[in-house]
Order: sequence, then C-alpha cells, then structure tokens
Amino acid sequence: MDVTLSLTGRQAAALQAHLFPGDGREAAAIALCGRRAGKRHRLLLRKLVLIPHDACEPRTATTVAWPTDLIIPELTEADRRGWSVVKFHSHPGGYNAFSEQDDSSDSLLFPAIAGWIDADVPHASVVMLPDGAMFGRLVDAEGQFTPIETITVVGERLNIWRHDEVTGIGVLTPSAPFAKRHAQAFGERTTRALGHLSVAVVGCSGTGSIVIEQLVRLGVRRLVIIDPDVVKNHNLNRILNTTMADVLAKRPKVEVLHDRIVEVGLGTEVLPLACNLFDGDAVRSVADCDIVFGCVDSAEGRFLMNRIAAFYLMPYFDVGVALDADDQGEITQVCGYLHYVQPDLSSLVSRGAVAMEDVRAEGERRRNPEHYAHLRRAGYINNVDEDRPAVISVNTVFSGLIVNEMLARLHDFRDERGDLYATVGFSLSQMMLYPEPETGLPCPIFAKHVGRGDTALLMDLPELSVGGGG
Repeated sequence: MDVTLSLTGRQAAALQAHLFPGDGREAAAIALCGRRAGKRHRLLLRKLVLIPHDACEPRTATTVAWPTDLIIPELTEADRRGWSVVKFHSHPGGYNAFSEQDDSSDSLLFPAIAGWIDADVPHASVVMLPDGAMFGRLVDAEGQFTPIETITVVGERLNIWRHDEVTGIGVLTPSAPFAKRHAQAFGERTTRALGHLSVAVVGCSGTGSIVIEQLVRLGVRRLVIIDPDVVKNHNLNRILNTTMADVLAKRPKVEVLHDRIVEVGLGTEVLPLACNLFDGDAVRSVADCDIVFGCVDSAEGRFLMNRIAAFYLMPYFDVGVALDADDQGEITQVCGYLHYVQPDLSSLVSRGAVAMEDVRAEGERRRNPEHYAHLRRAGYINNVDEDRPAVISVNTVFSGLIVNEMLARLHDFRDERGDLYATVGFSLSQMMLYPEPETGLPCPIFAKHVGRGDTALLMDLPELSVGGGG
C-alpha cells in the first residue's frame, strides 16, 4: 500500500525541539494518528507524546530505548479509537538510513503494538534528521518493513520529504522535459515535488479554471476538480477553454476542463466531479489529495474546505475576487483576497473572512430552498445570493497570485517569512497589497478536529455519510 504521513508545522516544531535537545544523543516520541484510507493511505498526526529524556536508557549518540510500559496509556487509547501508532526517533549524526539497531528494536516493538491494537491499521517508524527532514517505514505484525512514500509538514512552509530523496535509495524520477525551465526558477526538488502532487480545486469558474490551467502547466501530477454546474452563456467571458458549443450542449464545466487537460497532453491525471462539495464522495476525493484550492465565493463551501483541511491535515489556499458596482453599473472597487490556512492555526472563520450566519443561511438555501425564501422575505437573511460582476483580466491576476502563494510555500523565494502573509488583500483600484500575518492562535471551531481523519460519520456531518448528501 502507498502510505504518506502528515504533520502540522507546530507538531513538527515540537517534535524537532524534543528530538534534538542539543546534547548530541538520540531521543524518542510516540504519535497517535488518524487516517484517510482512500486512493492511498494517509497517516495524520493527531496526538504527540514525547518520551522523557531521563526515562530513556540507554540513550546515546546512536541508540535510544525506553520501558514499553511508558506508552501503555497511548496504546490503550489507540486501541479504543482505532488509531495508528508512529514511533519517532532522531539521528543526531545525520545518518539517513535505519540502522541495524533500529531494525532490531522495530522488529520487537511493532509486532507487540499490532497485538495490542485490534484494528487492522498500519503502524510506522520514522527518523528525523537534524535539519528536520524525515523518512519512515511501515512495520507490520511480522516485523516486515515497507517505506513511507512521503512525509509532509504543513506549516509556514510546505515541506514534502520523499523517501527516495532523503535516503538516497532508488532512482529519483527526473522532471518532465516541459518542466525544465520551472527548475531554473524554483529548483529541481520543487519541480519534482509538483510532479508528485495531488491537488483538489473546488470551483471551476472564473478563478478556478485559471488555477487549473496553471497547475497543469506547472506539471502537477493529479487534479481533482469539483463543480456542479454546466457551462452557460454568461460564463464564456471568464472560464478558460469553454465555447458556445459547450453552452448549447449544456456540458458540465468539469467535463470541458477534463477534456482540455487531456488534450494538452502533459500526463496530468484528472478526476472530474460534477457535483456539489457537500457530497461524501467529493469530500473523500478531496481528502485523498495533498493540497486543496478553494475558488468559490460561498461561505458554506469555504467553511467545509476549512473543515476538510483540519480533519485531514491539508494546506488550504483560498482565493476570492470582488468587483463592486454602483446602481448605474459602473465599477467602483476592484479587489480580492488570498488566504493560506494551516490546519491547526487561524481559520477563515477566526480571520473574519467567513461569517457563521452566512454559512447557516447558505446551508438552509441548499437544503430547504422554500424555507430559505421565506426567511429572506421575512428579513432574516440578507444578500447571500447577490451576483457580482466578473472579468477575466481581474480573475487572472488573483488566480496567478494564489498559485504563486503555493509555490512560495514550497520554495521559499520571498524575502520575509510566509507567516507574514497568511492573508493578502489586493486592491487594483489603489494598486495596494494589504498583507496580514498569521495570528498563531488555533481556531476554536476547527482545533478539536485536527488530524481526526476518517470517522464513522464523515467529518461528523450526517449529510455526508454513505455516499454523499446532494
């Protein structure tokens, strides 16, 4: 099975501080992980338990051990919840492989863990190097080893550690010829990372279609594109690659974009989903990905993407454009925003970008249109479904900015830390950027869900269970 492991930036920082206390000796930690069991198996760090240094004996520059009864409470919890267990330890000397001592200890520890935990779930052993790079392997009930494909840290930067790159084992996949010039700008490692990424784009209209076009040309390996609508006449001014023939045939937007991606011929795998995101299969398909882009203007959709990002430890890039017009139809303001959301820090809600009353109102409109219309007439709901002007030249500016934000998180080309740019407002009317820093404070709505992964009731939302919710 293809397996990945994801951590948040805060989790990785706490882990690195503990594993490298400065004394040149190995240290250890245990993590309990939720999972996404889909196209590949994603381990999602839910709870980190640091093994006290003074409880380890021996603890030297090349080995570390501790009494197994120290982790009995964690194994009991993992058994109760059906979680996976991951052991972390450090190699202070930078040795980028599992040692014979590691092989011996893992062969003893993990069959015992598998015997303790009834659920048939994977468990893993991971090594962290002094620079924060990690590599790991699954260890089954018989003590057999299988490499973890990638380990991802979703923090101020996106660090994606591929097993073959960190260990030097195997042959690195060369970049495709069309991506060679990308490597000149962003480096070979970033270009290779793009060639392995799986990215979901929710919303395939004005900004979404342009984001998709860029991701294809950058060499992203796999795209999941989601939009419930068909191409309409008024879409032709801003959705790339759509035609009047598509309007007359009432073709789904995702079908048109899928065909275009295949026609381009760069090898991008694409899964088109002509449905609302409030569908269980759509949510699971997004959760299979490495990154999610939100290109919708609905509060409810953006709230759901933020929830997916928390449950499944995904970086969430959100873009929106606003053209305000007066009662004569004249444009009075041209502006937009970019958001980079980390799973366990501030959210679109805590930043004030999404209001919960709008989330509830839009949910009512989707689930019960007649009741929604009654509330709107009664004055309880205002301005939820107002259309705004849309222009491709403006959409292109902001779509380019959000894709470059992703590239900046993968390849640190800015002069300042990315946390200074958690949110960026951009007014084309004043030609001004308005960046806002990451607060560093977890959002109380989403923090309790970080790393939970698959649950019996998908993300605790009844309408998403058993195949979807309309």
